[in-house]
Amino acid sequence: MSLIEIKKIIKAIETSDGAGVKLKRSIGTPEADYIDPFLMLDEFGSESKDDYVAGFPAHPHRGIETVTYMLKGQFEHQDSIGSKGKMSPGDIQWMKTGRGIIHSEMPAMSDGKLLGFQLWINMPAKLKMNKPEYHYIKSNEVATYRDHEKIVKVIAGKFENYEGAEKHHNIDPIYLHIILNKDKKFKINISDKHNAFIYLLNGEIKVGTKKHKKTENSNLILLNKGNYLDVIANKKSEFLFIAGKPIGEPIARGGPFVMNTKEEVIQAIEDYKNGTFAKY
Repeated sequence: MSLIEIKKIIKAIETSDGAGVKLKRSIGTPEADYIDPFLMLDEFGSESKDDYVAGFPAHPHRGIETVTYMLKGQFEHQDSIGSKGKMSPGDIQWMKTGRGIIHSEMPAMSDGKLLGFQLWINMPAKLKMNKPEYHYIKSNEVATYRDHEKIVKVIAGKFENYEGAEKHHNIDPIYLHIILNKDKKFKINISDKHNAFIYLLNGEIKVGTKKHKKTENSNLILLNKGNYLDVIANKKSEFLFIAGKPIGEPIARGGPFVMNTKEEVIQAIEDYKNGTFAKY
């Protein structure tokens, strides 16, 4: 068994997306451009309605999966395949955009605190032109492990005897939301083929046995490959642990489109312009 150690600690950068929604981006930045198969990770949220009220109006995607996880607030989703829903705290929206989807995510609240995450996962070439799929997981459907030391919400993958709702996925993803009490330990075995990271929402943690710099709120903690993760909370901490099998294919990005070649990105833009983008 090889213990997983920290490769690099990166502070998320403040930016905005959609119609000006303020967020913190940690993957999809100059320091962490692409952690195969993960293309982007955003922490979105604010206590000021002016930072989120404009939301994410209708926009297209092709070639990726978007996983939205709400912690506080409410968002309404609507898309070109007829899916609709209101996301509430603890809910998850797992969207496989495939050939193309046009969707909007707009706040269903006029004040209060908003907090959530959006993760972009790449799709292999053989799946990029599939028909889109939409999977909605309500908070009471999320498998949750609890003991006196920790809470572990299992969005994908397994922890102890608890299994996430997203199954039979090509990257064998693990997506866990952990709340760990002070001086307590979280540990898990994973495949040593997976790329993995921790996103520390708040608190301070010690990873592995090697000395590393202090972790802080909104830190992306990139991990070396291994098959055994050991985390201790220096104080009560809340973090995501995410891992997946690399796809190992070239990528070409063009805003909301992620394909394998520049020509395929240009074709996606043309399809969107001429109205054939979201035709199935």
